[in-house]
Amino acid sequence: MRPIKFVPFVIAAASMVAIPAMASAGSGNVGFGFNAGNISGFPTGSAFLTGGGSFNPGTGAVHSGGGFRCTSDIQQGPLAGCAAGEGVRWDTVELLAGTNLKCTGAATEALSHADTDGHTAVLRADFYRAGDGNEESFTALMVVADHDIAAGVDGVQNVWIQGVGCDLATTNFSAK
Repeated sequence: MRPIKFVPFVIAAASMVAIPAMASAGSGNVGFGFNAGNISGFPTGSAFLTGGGSFNPGTGAVHSGGGFRCTSDIQQGPLAGCAAGEGVRWDTVELLAGTNLKCTGAATEALSHADTDGHTAVLRADFYRAGDGNEESFTALMVVADHDIAAGVDGVQNVWIQGVGCDLATTNFSAK
């Protein structure tokens, strides 16, 4: 009986096809966590935000949430009306591909842009006050990253809430 010489070639070819498929599967879920103590920059207000979860930049799947509190009265943007001491939690409405942002809202501040990837989560989130129960009090965009998202602003800014501002947060991102 003659040995079959094409079997090693078939096995090698099959593994070459499987490797790219496994590599793309490896770009799946990203876990993240963060803690931002003083998000501010707009004319009024500041907020504390903490939390984390997981998201998949390829599919748009997301599951995240955490704690939230207005630390001074916010009078502009989507969180307008949130008084100092109000706020309990936040959760995600959806993962967005990207957004434009400003840390101060000033006309002279250059517009920055953030895209969702393995190091950045761009989210539409619901924010809750204690008295509102399970009905969201506010809905706003937010960005969490492991790098500076506002190159035109002094210092490192890696978390942002629409209409409130930016902060340097402790962040951790880990891809599967």
